[in-house]
Amino acid sequence: MTGTPGTTHLPTVVVLHGGPGSTHDYLLSLTELNREGWPVLHYDQLGSGGSTHLPDAGPDFWTVELFLEELDNLLRSLGLADNYVLFGHSWGGMLAARHAADRPGGLRGLVIANSPASYRLWRQEMEVLRAALPPEVDAVLRKHEAAGTTDSQEYFTAMRVFYDRHVCRVVPWPRDYLASFMDTADNPTVYHTMNGPSEFHVIGTLKDWSVEDRLPDIGVPTLVISGRYDEATPVTVRPFHELIPGARWEIFENSSHVPHLEEPERFFEVVTRFLKELA
Repeated sequence: MTGTPGTTHLPTVVVLHGGPGSTHDYLLSLTELNREGWPVLHYDQLGSGGSTHLPDAGPDFWTVELFLEELDNLLRSLGLADNYVLFGHSWGGMLAARHAADRPGGLRGLVIANSPASYRLWRQEMEVLRAALPPEVDAVLRKHEAAGTTDSQEYFTAMRVFYDRHVCRVVPWPRDYLASFMDTADNPTVYHTMNGPSEFHVIGTLKDWSVEDRLPDIGVPTLVISGRYDEATPVTVRPFHELIPGARWEIFENSSHVPHLEEPERFFEVVTRFLKELA
């Protein structure tokens, strides 16, 4: 964590990483917000990164409710529950939205970055994006998905074609992004259980989960972010803009799923302006 809780009137920016089952590493650059005086809290959600790993826990253990309770525990334990902003990326954005829908008293604002409002829409749009891949690439992916051999090198190589288009367009991948990617691959329990073997083959327990019905309940200023080439396509993001009262939507024209790495200058300009408006 950068900054010290309680030493500034500015709310702490609590960062929720994606996955589920990724790590905070790929979002480390958000600590730049501390230069403007905003305390920033990064943490690895249960089952990932530096937090406790439970590889033998079954699907019934890894639930949305678990991660909502973990977030509440974090806020209370660190004394942040009375004054904080949530920044949620991808799955983290859905988690943040669901938390915000309960209208916690200390939540001052919400940033939903590169998130779908529902996995039903996400799966629908994955088919659209896959149809635009070279046919031979998608054929390899589907062959291994059907055979259950998604841990093969051939699947990984074909998967990179999609990731380089729609997840991170910076080549080579930035060190922080690579750190999260490799840690997730080494500790895949949560990701495989809740999501599936890849971003575009969602067969886990979240495959039908949605926050759409709770979005009108959100009562804090909300910034929605997505990239022009994002795997979180406009179809998946639009419900946030349409259903959260007063939500603002910024699209990054040269980014896919990680505009904080792909267009960092504009990203920090947009996010800092939003946070200053809260202050």
